[in-house]
Amino acid sequence: MKSEMRPGRVDWIGLRPGRRLPMLSCDQAELSSEKGLMGDRYEGRSGSRHVTLIGAEDLISIASFLGRPVVALDLRRNIVVRGINLLALKDRQFKLGGAVLEMTAECHPCSRMEEIFGTGGYNAVRGHGGITARVLRSGRVEVGDPLTAL
Repeated sequence: MKSEMRPGRVDWIGLRPGRRLPMLSCDQAELSSEKGLMGDRYEGRSGSRHVTLIGAEDLISIASFLGRPVVALDLRRNIVVRGINLLALKDRQFKLGGAVLEMTAECHPCSRMEEIFGTGGYNAVRGHGGITARVLRSGRVEVGDPLTAL
């Protein structure tokens, strides 16, 4: 379970300014160990869900199950990474750009998946919804930055 893994790479970053408001794409973001993802609607809330991540490969799987294109904005996750199985980060800390995070849970689909994707949306996302993480050390993350398990 703790074997070496190749690093991933940040493909996309998005902020949720408010409930049900369109996400904002950005090239960089600040991660705070005290407040989480700066500029996101959950900024300042304590707990284990400072930031959400999903794999680009999971977006492809979901699209295959649905038979239609799927983009990061559809799932409202904050960061899309490529080249790493995020579930392999369970019980591990990882470096994302200049920040250090720890995986706190899998990010399960919500009932809105049926609203967004139509019939079968919820089940298409099951097992492919990404992860939630807590920021342990503040830092900046930019598109193209590595995600490396520690």
